[in-house]
Amino acid sequence: MTSFYSGIHPHCYGCLINQARSSANAANLSVQNLQNLLDETLRNILLAKERKWQVQHIVRQITNYIQTNFSLENPDFYSAIKKRSHETALQFVKPFQDQINQAKDPLAKSIQVAAAGNIIDFGAKEPAHLDLNQELGSLDNLLFAHNDIQSFRSKLLYAKEILYICDNAGEILFDKLFMEFLVHNYPGIKITAAMRHTPIINDATVSDALESGLDTVARVISSGSVYPGTILEESSPEFQSLFKNADIIISKGQGNFETLYPEHNECLFFLLRIKCDTIADLIGHPKGTLVFMQSKKY
Repeated sequence: MTSFYSGIHPHCYGCLINQARSSANAANLSVQNLQNLLDETLRNILLAKERKWQVQHIVRQITNYIQTNFSLENPDFYSAIKKRSHETALQFVKPFQDQINQAKDPLAKSIQVAAAGNIIDFGAKEPAHLDLNQELGSLDNLLFAHNDIQSFRSKLLYAKEILYICDNAGEILFDKLFMEFLVHNYPGIKITAAMRHTPIINDATVSDALESGLDTVARVISSGSVYPGTILEESSPEFQSLFKNADIIISKGQGNFETLYPEHNECLFFLLRIKCDTIADLIGHPKGTLVFMQSKKY
């Protein structure tokens, strides 16, 4: 997290080291190779201020280092973890769809379902320490600390184009339920779902989206981003044009928030679970809570 701090915020150092360790485990690196990766990660953290790097740049460097220096059978070394999260999420699609159908306010419920998916984040926690079945088991316990749903409703009345910036694999199955509600209840709306351009931790790529059937409700594209977030000036020209012209932009997850919150675009809505104290302090709501927040009000 660097957009409000010169260099990498000191509170982020530990998370980046944990990310390196998690990536090493996912890639089955030896202890010596883990040590080399940690040395490289620390070096990049110290160089971040000089290079004007954000946290997302460091995570990209971790991935590049592993892919470049070790002979991996699969360069998408989080693929097994992504498959696990996809399979777990599949178990909840039908019950969550039923909850949307039966809700007094189905739009609010579909937003809550999409937010529930944002707990599937192996970038924030070690896979062994994250019990997805337990986390997803009680949707009603997932409450919003901030919810700009009324502003969102107002924009839906005249919206034609929605840009939906996706986050993690597995999670996108719940994004799909939200998108299905939107296209079925606002038939004039077309949705473009933007994915990461290349594998980076457990973030969803175009191939992950196609496997999840997201293309049945939205046009699926690569944002051009190679980071676990969306650094707008480093995204593709197509994505930048969509971002500029969309009637509504939905930004999923903390990584996208970290990189896009300076935009202050009233068409932009952030939907995420706050996963660290630094972001909690920035947003002004407790760690672990959900927010659906319009950019101009932030």
